[in-house]
Amino acid sequence: MLINGVFEGGGVKGIALAGGVSAAMNQGHVFHQVAGTSSGSIVAAFLAAGYTGEEMKEMIMRAPFKSFLQRSPIFNAKIIGPAARLLIKKGLYSGEALEHWVNLQLAAKGIRNFGDLRKNQLRIIASDITQGKLLILPEDIAQYGIDPRQFSIAKAVRMSTSIPYFFDPVMIRRKIKSSAKATPFTEQFYYIVDGGLLSNYPLWLFDEPGERKEKIPVIGFQLVGKSDLTTHRIRGPITMLEALFGTMLSAHDERYIEQKNRFRTVKIPTLGVGNTQFNLSKELSLALYDSGYRSSKDYFNRWSAQIYEAEYEKYVQRIPTK
Repeated sequence: MLINGVFEGGGVKGIALAGGVSAAMNQGHVFHQVAGTSSGSIVAAFLAAGYTGEEMKEMIMRAPFKSFLQRSPIFNAKIIGPAARLLIKKGLYSGEALEHWVNLQLAAKGIRNFGDLRKNQLRIIASDITQGKLLILPEDIAQYGIDPRQFSIAKAVRMSTSIPYFFDPVMIRRKIKSSAKATPFTEQFYYIVDGGLLSNYPLWLFDEPGERKEKIPVIGFQLVGKSDLTTHRIRGPITMLEALFGTMLSAHDERYIEQKNRFRTVKIPTLGVGNTQFNLSKELSLALYDSGYRSSKDYFNRWSAQIYEAEYEKYVQRIPTK
């Protein structure tokens, strides 16, 4: 059966989402359209490109996560190095290695740009902190003078996964009138960061007002559970920033799920893994995948199109629109 999938962000915990995808596919469900934020955007992009959950598991298990924490050796000097990089680059690490890895995986399936997919097959959430607004990619990239169909999927994923102060923001040069007075270099760009700042679980993407043109069920995959096994050790401004944004993004896991979304949400326990815990062992990675698989299997064992339609009518379809 066709379903639309929405994947919540959660940093390295995204391997649990791959487990959820595997269980859904093994029970005969086919993903028609997909959307995601942060690590959820990676899973959504791979699904749109034609990967199965099992293939994603193998890819992620082989992924060089530690190499994603990339920065020049000059910025590795204790205290001064990271602080200098934050000041200059606006992040502790570059996101280029992650973007390159995603691009390689997509290219293996013959996919690079959004134009290689069906219209609306894939949507990715990011945050423009310069203008203070949420972006739905690829369509919203047109606001910056970029053709949505020619826009790189890997670049969109990098935008969505750029945890503030952890990874560098993605910068888009602003169009400045030649007649305008000289603009400082730092003000010549829009800064795009992690979509989780504004919408970490974008189920609303498929809730368009009025009659539904296609009655395709929307199923969300959400990462739940306390994210940190230990307290943050704050030793200075750098570790404080890491703790601040780690806590902010993890707080999404604890929030109350509205009644209208409970019936269409696969809740996946994350076993205490943190968003930026890039040194995951193989055993813990497999445990996360299995957690996603079991949770999704249990959900779909109780699921039916008839139950979904009844719940949708009750909680979503009748909500008045402005």
